Amino acid sequence: MKSLILRCTLIGILSASGIAYAANPQAQTNDDLADLQQQIDLMRKNYDQRIRDLENRLVQAERRAADSDELREELVESVEELTLAPGGDQVASRPSDFNPGIGVVMVGTIQSMNPSTDTFEIPGFALGEETGLGNDGLSVGESDFTLNGSIDDKFYGSMTLAVSGDEGVVLEEAYVQTLALGGGFNIRAGRFFSSIGYLNEKHLHTDDFIGRPLPYRAMLGNQYGDDGLQLSWLAPTDNYWIVEAEVFRGDAFPAGGAANEGFGSWTLSSHVGGDFGVSHSWMAGISMLNLDVEARTTQEQFSGAGSEEVFTGDSTLYIGDFVYKWSPAGNTRSQFLKLQGEYFWREEDGLFTPVDGNDLAYREDQNGWYLEGVYQFKPKWRIGLRHSELDAGSLGPAFAYSSLNTQRHSPRQNTLMLDWSNSEFSRIRLQYNRDESMRDSVDIWTLQYIMSLGAHAAHGY
Repeated sequence: MKSLILRCTLIGILSASGIAYAANPQAQTNDDLADLQQQIDLMRKNYDQRIRDLENRLVQAERRAADSDELREELVESVEELTLAPGGDQVASRPSDFNPGIGVVMVGTIQSMNPSTDTFEIPGFALGEETGLGNDGLSVGESDFTLNGSIDDKFYGSMTLAVSGDEGVVLEEAYVQTLALGGGFNIRAGRFFSSIGYLNEKHLHTDDFIGRPLPYRAMLGNQYGDDGLQLSWLAPTDNYWIVEAEVFRGDAFPAGGAANEGFGSWTLSSHVGGDFGVSHSWMAGISMLNLDVEARTTQEQFSGAGSEEVFTGDSTLYIGDFVYKWSPAGNTRSQFLKLQGEYFWREEDGLFTPVDGNDLAYREDQNGWYLEGVYQFKPKWRIGLRHSELDAGSLGPAFAYSSLNTQRHSPRQNTLMLDWSNSEFSRIRLQYNRDESMRDSVDIWTLQYIMSLGAHAAHGY
């Protein structure tokens, strides 16, 4: 519009100049014509330059408006990240300090497996529940209903209910935690996910891929959580350093039976981390999970549904984990790189009872690892690649007809994903998975949505 007004003004000035020139025929000399032509050219250049300047200012104003929107979103995320309980635990944004935040996370998938299969096994590993490959076709996944907030100035509470069509409503987490014991110490009590490793304490919908890597599925039944007590200490150091000790009832897989009068398992973990430069950060840790296993039962795939195997004995799992993140000048809005990996090593010693009922002395070391990378190549768009492997060891022929028979198979899995996030509340993900964990390989294509309503947890490291 401004360009049009300026051009009309220029035409009017030129027209007026022409009328004045025609009214004074005495001035019609060659010198006058040349001078008038120079003035007209100069006026045209000046007005063209002013038009270009105004157009440039308009473009810059539009860019500043877009930048202000991005800045507003960054400030919102920064406020969410500040709503953390001591020890780095994720806390949902809340309307006030004493009113609980309520949130719902909904997950759904469309999946195609080739060949299609309803059973799942990893040769050499006795598996827990919910470690399969999912269902073909349309499926509403597990949705989380969370209520959390400050109880008073000394305590914080959180409860999460997992709702699914297959399992109904399951109490996933329900715990209270201190807010200020002093000296960097805090206590958590109730039902919660253990802090071992890197992924374990995170809810599944926050993962960068659909489905946990093979070591988690085989050795922890996807995720280890139970009724327990946790003591954490955040060191007063420049770099991040936290030490956590936990004791659990010992009912949940891979324990079972709540041995030692309901104190059947304990953990110890430590994580350190820091920044180098303004664009790089890292964290590394080591964890131990010790289980006194009493009659742990698992489904045996070879003998059909309803057949169970039983293990009683000692189980110790060691986990080493690391994470590295990069973003230009610490700004994750446009570009972002995340590399993470974990190594699992498990020792088990005790009695194993196959479905035929004969007790077998069982002692074996097993290990597994995964490595994954996720790259945000433009705002809202990410691509990721993950590889994971397992080594079940080698047992004698007495275990030939049990799930602990490796069948000379080395389980592995390769996963590729692409996702788009319109905001921190919505994500759509496409994933291809080449699953070679079973004897027969399976190609899996999955389209997933993750949608959050209400109070939203801050993103953990």
